[in-house]
This record gives sequence, structure tokens and C-alpha cells, in this order.
Amino acid sequence: MKKLLEYLVSEITGSDKFSVTENVNNDLIELTVAADPEILGLIIGKKGKTIRNIRNILKVKATLEKKGVNVNVSEKTD
Repeated sequence: MKKLLEYLVSEITGSDKFSVTENVNNDLIELTVAADPEILGLIIGKKGKTIRNIRNILKVKATLEKKGVNVNVSEKTD
């Protein structure tokens, strides 16, 4: 699941200035994308459409694996 999210974000942004952390609790997978402020807008998209579509793609994969998924986006702090 983490690799799929990393692939989607890197292809959308054309950048590697982000990191993805994965936290697994039983049947729930929590993914957090920490990105530089300059690419944060590309990940979220206009009116949140891009992140909504990313979440939908990951929900399909999670449903096939009989799990739940939650995707969060935050600003990278270094």
C-alpha cells in the first residue's frame, strides 16, 4: 500500500521531496504523506480533487485486501 501511494505522489508531483509513513493497526492502514510546501498543493489539488482520487484508488486496493485505509497529508518539517 505504501509503495502504491509513493508511486502515485511521485508521478503526480514529479518530485521526490516527500516521505510516506505507514502505521498498521489490525485491519486499518494509516498512511501519512509529509511533503514540502511547494508540492503540497499538487498533492491536494483544486478543491481537494487529487487527494480524494488518491484515497479512492487506495480504498479499492484496501477493499481487495479486506482492510481499511486512511490517507493524511501534512507539511514536511525538517
